[in-house]
Amino acid sequence: MRKHALRSLTRRFAWLSPAALAFAASAATFVVSPTAFAALQAAAPAASAAAATAAAVPPAALTAAPSASAGWVHAYAACGEPKYGPGFSHFEYADPTAPKGGTLYLKNPDRRTSFDKFNPFTVKGSAPGGLVIFMFEPLAIISGDEPQTMYGLLAEAMLIAPDKSAITFRLNPKARYTNGDPVTAADVKFSFETLRSKYTTPGYQTMYAGVAAAVVVDARTIRFDLKDKSTDTIFSLGGLPVFSPKWATGAGGEPRRIDEIVTEYPITTGPYTISLVDTGRRIEFKRNPDYWARDLPVRSGFFNFDRVVYRYYKDDVVSTEAFKAGEFDIVRIYGARTWNRQIKGPKWDDGRIVKELFETGFGQGLQAYQLNLRRPIFQDIRVREALGLTYDFDTITNRYKMFKRASSMFNNSDFAAVGTPSADELKLLEPYRKELPAEVFGPAFVAPDTGGDALRLRANLLKARGLLEAAGWKVAADGKLRNAAGKAFEIEYLSAGEDTTRETNWQRNLDKLGITLSVRKVDFALFRRRLENYDFDLVTIVEGRFTLPSPTDYVQSYGSKAADENGNGNYRGVKSPAVDHIVEAMNAAQTVDELRTASRALDRVVMWNYWQVPDLYFALLPTTYWNKFGMPAVRPKYYSIDSPNDVQPAWALTTWWIRDPARR
Repeated sequence: MRKHALRSLTRRFAWLSPAALAFAASAATFVVSPTAFAALQAAAPAASAAAATAAAVPPAALTAAPSASAGWVHAYAACGEPKYGPGFSHFEYADPTAPKGGTLYLKNPDRRTSFDKFNPFTVKGSAPGGLVIFMFEPLAIISGDEPQTMYGLLAEAMLIAPDKSAITFRLNPKARYTNGDPVTAADVKFSFETLRSKYTTPGYQTMYAGVAAAVVVDARTIRFDLKDKSTDTIFSLGGLPVFSPKWATGAGGEPRRIDEIVTEYPITTGPYTISLVDTGRRIEFKRNPDYWARDLPVRSGFFNFDRVVYRYYKDDVVSTEAFKAGEFDIVRIYGARTWNRQIKGPKWDDGRIVKELFETGFGQGLQAYQLNLRRPIFQDIRVREALGLTYDFDTITNRYKMFKRASSMFNNSDFAAVGTPSADELKLLEPYRKELPAEVFGPAFVAPDTGGDALRLRANLLKARGLLEAAGWKVAADGKLRNAAGKAFEIEYLSAGEDTTRETNWQRNLDKLGITLSVRKVDFALFRRRLENYDFDLVTIVEGRFTLPSPTDYVQSYGSKAADENGNGNYRGVKSPAVDHIVEAMNAAQTVDELRTASRALDRVVMWNYWQVPDLYFALLPTTYWNKFGMPAVRPKYYSIDSPNDVQPAWALTTWWIRDPARR
């Protein structure tokens, strides 16, 4: 399955918890002239740490004319300039004065209820979630308070070709594995070749498919030549986790495949090592006092706990009671019912436990019931609009008043359409006026709502009935909605086995119009196969969160070519010259303003065509924790609390500290 399809498979929770990580737009700034790049690359072996510092680009230079002296950079932004210059001391969302000490107790961070290996890169088995956060390190890390910007970690400097045909990393000479060995360019190449082999999780093969070759220039310098000259590929390489080849060496010194590494502890560069394991039920990490990067700006104020202990629970009810008893310290809550009915009591009332909704700045992609336009029943825009009017978000989904209604592809961001189209938006839209709904040229789309008022719902249903009648669908003597040929209006919702209470509640409104909505629950393997073959009527898809919209994703989600390719992300079957043109404009954007203009134009086209019934978005992180922690004064904009799978910082785990370590 292609990359976007893998990232956008339906995920249905009581909270919206998108796993999709939208990589940045491809409009990264040119950092060096074409002629200078070859000279800089050739000079790489002789470059010293002092020379790298002298040549580092101040933020203002990233939009200035490129020059040979401004080639190697400490940071790279997808659009615009990095927030922090080469001389910065620390990220603002970390506190360099934070005290170190104490133990952080955690529960299993996801649905894994046990672990049986220490290799997070292979398909078979389950690895502990803390490995990725506390042990493995990439060449560069993503900043948490600016859109899609990476700063060197294992790499002290980066060199990006103007046409994005290559990216070169120069390693920090201080970089060391926990066994004391230095990190070399050959190690980086070994890690890359290992991860993109057929023996790892397929996602890694997809992630690095755009790389033509990895070339070791010298002991500390490696160049990646790219066939996919995109920002996505550049950031994927920045996030490459590096590990020692000795981890893949057998007892007799023989090399082993990555899938043959199971119970051996990883040899990595991270701030923690494994100190204790209890048969898949508990794992303990111990902070390495000799951690090589402890004084780097990108690590200043991070990793303040002496020990981190994960305990694994097989049941959510048991783990909730264990949290109340003090067995672990922090937990993210994914159930609206749990948050409102179970996360309360005397310990919350007297302040021993804190309950908080942490705000994030992620743009929230469109979670919606996507309509398969390949089905004749959805061809008429009046039918699609009518279906949207029957979906009473306020009573079906938002009973606890915690969610927000999605009215955009780019919720919670500046990329969502507002007001009427700007002059620059109209330049993109006008050539396609004849094919577009007239509403595209008016105010931005707002999803219908009722506020929980039965009279407003009745008005929406009456409007829906009128639209259906205008489209040739009328209620027959048997109470069924039928067209002129007598065919009943019957549609099927495809489910991967998740709770379908909302769809059952929606059916009550559809019944009033004579529409039959059936629910088909299948196992995940069949669900994925039917999705890949576009064999469904409607299905819920979460398009994921982002810091900057990714044109690559929208080519897969909305591009006309993708509509005819099985296994792609265009589940709706959208074929629109206007959409294709606007996505091309997004891809060609050279500034954030240009990207914003194209995104807003695309938003208008997608939403006013009613190719989906929009549902919800949720930009908060419901979290409860024992009142024992200190936190940095500044919070990041893009972060998670405890996720082992995000490229953005797991802020609580990496920057909080215990106020009084002696107490526990």
